[in-house]
Order: sequence, then C-alpha cells, then structure tokens
Amino acid sequence: MTVPQPSQDAPNIAIVGGGIAGVTLTIALLKQCPHFRITLYESASAFGEIGAGVGFQPVMVRTMALIDPRIAVAFKKCIQGNEETDPPIWFTVRVGDQRKKGVAVGEELFKILSRSGPRGGVHRAHFLAELVKLIPDGIAQFRKRVVDITKAEDGSGDALLHFEDGSTAQHTAVLGCDGIKSRVRPIVLAESDPAPAVFSGKYAYRGLVPMDKAIEILVGDEPKTAQLHLGYHGHVLTYPIANGKILNVVAFSSRSTWEDPEWVTQTSREDMLKDYEHWGPKVRALMSHMQSPDIWALFNHPPTSTYYRSDPLVCLVGDAAHASTPHQGAGAGMCVEDAYILSQVLSTCHSKEDLGIAFNAYDAVRRPRSQKLVKTSREAGMLWDFESEGVGDDLEALERNATTRMGWIWDHDIGVDLAKAEEIVTRNR
Repeated sequence: MTVPQPSQDAPNIAIVGGGIAGVTLTIALLKQCPHFRITLYESASAFGEIGAGVGFQPVMVRTMALIDPRIAVAFKKCIQGNEETDPPIWFTVRVGDQRKKGVAVGEELFKILSRSGPRGGVHRAHFLAELVKLIPDGIAQFRKRVVDITKAEDGSGDALLHFEDGSTAQHTAVLGCDGIKSRVRPIVLAESDPAPAVFSGKYAYRGLVPMDKAIEILVGDEPKTAQLHLGYHGHVLTYPIANGKILNVVAFSSRSTWEDPEWVTQTSREDMLKDYEHWGPKVRALMSHMQSPDIWALFNHPPTSTYYRSDPLVCLVGDAAHASTPHQGAGAGMCVEDAYILSQVLSTCHSKEDLGIAFNAYDAVRRPRSQKLVKTSREAGMLWDFESEGVGDDLEALERNATTRMGWIWDHDIGVDLAKAEEIVTRNR
C-alpha cells in the first residue's frame, strides 16, 4: 500500500519510536494531516512490543475510533474471546495474602465496575501487529536509533536528527514517542528539569499461563475475567488476553531501591515464589505455571514543566512524556489521547509558527491530565499493597477508595480537551 506524497514545501514531520504510541500517532497524522510529509523512525529492525498484556477502557476505545475507526476495529479484533460481564467489571477484588486476618483468602470482597463499551486486555504485540497494517509502505524506516537532535545549520530552523549509524535527517519538527527510556526527552527538557524516570518502589513478575491450565487452577469465572488479589507490599493481577486463550499474570512486589542497570531481568520460578510464600495456594499455583517469568522494575517520570521545545521544534508524546506505573491500567490509553489531541491541533498547521502554537496547545491540555495519572497510579500501587496512608489494610476504607478513584479517567470527555486546545490555537494565531 502506498500513499500520495505531499508537496515538497509541506511540513516534514519525524516520529521517533514505533511502539503503540508512535504507530497510533503515525496513523492519526496520516489521516488528519494529509498535507504533511511523515517519517516514522524505529531503532529495531522491525516493529515489535515487549511485555504481554495491556488494557484499554471504553473511554480510550472511543478515542481510538475518533482518530481512525480502523484502530478501534483492530482493538476489537484483539479482544474477541474475552469474557463479557453485565455490568462491566474492571476487577473483582480478593485478598491473596494469608497474613490478612478476618477474611478468607480468595474470597470475593467487592467488584470495581467499569463502563459500558468495548474494553479489555490485549496482547501488546498482537495489537501492534494490527495497527502496523494501517501504515502505508514507505513511511517507516528501521534500524534508526536517535542519539541527538540539533538545530540545522542551513538557517531553516529545522531539527536535525543524528542516528547511531552516523546518518542524519532534517525535519521541520520531531515527535518523540520513544518510551520511558526516551532519548528525545532529555533533549527537550532543560538540564534543571527532571528528565530520567525514577524507581517507583515497585517491581513486577510478568508471565503467561495457558488458559486451559488456568481453568484447572481457578474456579468459576475467575480465569475468564479480571481479578485483583490484594496483599501486604504486593498484589497480583490476572486477566485474559489473546482472544481468551492466555491468562496474563502480573505479580507486584515492593522494595526501596533498584540498583540493577537493567530494568527487565530473568528470574526463576523458585525465586519468584519466595516473594509470595505467605500467599494462598491458588495464586501460588498460578504463578508456578507462568511461562518464562521476568522481573520488571517499575519506573515513572517525575513532573516536568513542558512537553515541547521551540528551537528546534521537538515534542514529547506518550511514555516519553509521562511514563506511568500500570496500577490504574491507563498508561497506554493516555498515549491514545495524546495522539488524538496532537493530530487534531496539527491538522490546520502549514508553517513552523503554526506547529509551535499547536505544540503549546497540546502541552497545555495534555500535561495536567497525564501527569495526574502518573501521580495517582503510583498511589494506587500503594493502595493495592495495603500501604496507602489512612487506609492500610482497612478493607472498608480500601473499597471506598477503589470504587471511586477511576471516575476522572473513565468518564473524561476528550471533546472538552479538544475544544480547549483549539481555543488556545485560535487565540495565539
């Protein structure tokens, strides 16, 4: 599939990073900004995602459809086979830690209700593979790892990308979608502004269990629906992915620091199970069948005062801007929202000045909401681990918090954000 080429004097946009954020933004710009020349640079030799499951709630799926209905169709294809409930349930909450007194391990405590509409967990790689089908040939370039961005010396004011292979590329503007370890992020931010991600105090064991084995271990609808098991300084999530054929298991634990330069390391089942020696037999049995468990150190970005710079024009999108812990299941959804707002405000841009105004509007609208997610997700991790101040292991207080804390994410009207961004653009032109 090929796409007609815009004129040579059209804005020439570089997107750095070919994960879910970068690919979604590429699709968004191709649809909303057909007058742009767009190039997607990916450091790997092909598109691919690490990790297993990622969840989206209806509010984010509706935003996918606003970007391009084909994205929502791709998502729905990836959730076929997942169990539907009425009313929709985000997680059924149980205690998994046998040290919690006064409650039976594994007993249902309460349900956190979701919202109506397509939702659920998908395998990251499977979803990305569907999205990639929507990108025409000639847009993506591979084995292009950005090491620096400077201002072009020809007087154009363009950004000059420097790649690890020694090559360069000149663009009107650069959109950094290169994730939590973003190379673009410190280029955008001033030296005094916090740039690197910081350890959140949590790490996770991630693995997959074949659904037939999960059904042997669990009972009733537990393997087919999302479950959240609470504990002291740890919690365990399970939910189906891969069209209901695989159970995604994520087991969280706590420590004060992370000294290893690698954020993802291999582990053995024996070492993993030591962290859960006080947990109930079902959770432990499930974890003992996790295929190739990895340890993931969970980092997040501290707040920063901006998501863009003007000279040259470079803007951060998705995890490169606001990497979050996964404890509220909305990090990937925030990347989708970024792509929608940014593509919309860029759609009427025809000059460098226009692009700078659009980046300013995007920053004003997206930064407060996305940074609130980083903060509240970190707090949610403490809540699920009986560490929340004023709540601890008080299950009644925990239920009150858990069943109300997600409304600001799930009931958000992205149209209000867009109207605000468009008003900022109009006022500044």
